[in-house]
Amino acid sequence: MTTSLLPGPLVDDTWLAAHLDDPRLVVLDATALLPSPREDGDYRSVSGRGTWAERHVPGSRHADLTGDFSDHDAPYHFAVPSPEALAAALARLGVGEGAEVVAYDSGGGIWAARLWWMLRAIGVPAAVLDGGLEGWVAAGRPLASGEDTDPVMAVRPATPVVRPDLWAGIEDVAAISRGERPGTLVCALPTGGYDGSAPTRYSRRGHIPASRSLPGRGLLDDSGHVLPAEELAARVGGVLDADDSPVVLYCGGGISAAGAALALTLLGRTDVSVYDGSLEEWSKDPARPLELGG
Repeated sequence: MTTSLLPGPLVDDTWLAAHLDDPRLVVLDATALLPSPREDGDYRSVSGRGTWAERHVPGSRHADLTGDFSDHDAPYHFAVPSPEALAAALARLGVGEGAEVVAYDSGGGIWAARLWWMLRAIGVPAAVLDGGLEGWVAAGRPLASGEDTDPVMAVRPATPVVRPDLWAGIEDVAAISRGERPGTLVCALPTGGYDGSAPTRYSRRGHIPASRSLPGRGLLDDSGHVLPAEELAARVGGVLDADDSPVVLYCGGGISAAGAALALTLLGRTDVSVYDGSLEEWSKDPARPLELGG
């Protein structure tokens, strides 16, 4: 059995700089742009390819979460593609059988975490660059710019090793919310998104009944790095304990939830899934209840 190149689900700039030239490694920029809503229902998302072209980690390629890395036939944005479609999209970026991935972004780490979770769910070894592009820059690492003009070497797509346990569906969430199935629902949106005090880009404000609040960005420090282990454990421990299992994370569209999933994984939890449709799917159905307040 081949030993993984990656040391774990998180790597720092020093590790990445030392491994940039390793032929087994592909670095993917997962940046997408999702501006805050100005009013309820104000949904705008844009590919981050232009941001990547302006400046990026040398040798990296852009994985477009608004494009090939979403299922556009789904009734909500950023839906995870089928395992086969995801493996094909990765192959077009040079990620084939035997390759490993470091994902990063310039948007606070949640996009990289989303890509990492998607890859983890089909058995492709992946890690997130702690601190993202801003951390890379702050460490004095080099940058590149412009579109990649070199053709991607043809690779054999990775064979998906599917982990359906990493995703939760709307009926799973509904059953946990009603107390009909074991589990703890956790909302990774900022507090204003959870309690409904801030505008939502979706059709209704609020959180799914019986869910708890654990803002994903609160698991990072001011520089965008994941909190130190002891501090991270304390932050999570204020919301969850070992008996709160399994944990189903959601947010607006399954992005911030992936950032929280990364944090919980770093703490050693293996009982975590992400509700892919999250509030965008849930809020569309007026029969699905939402609660306001803390």
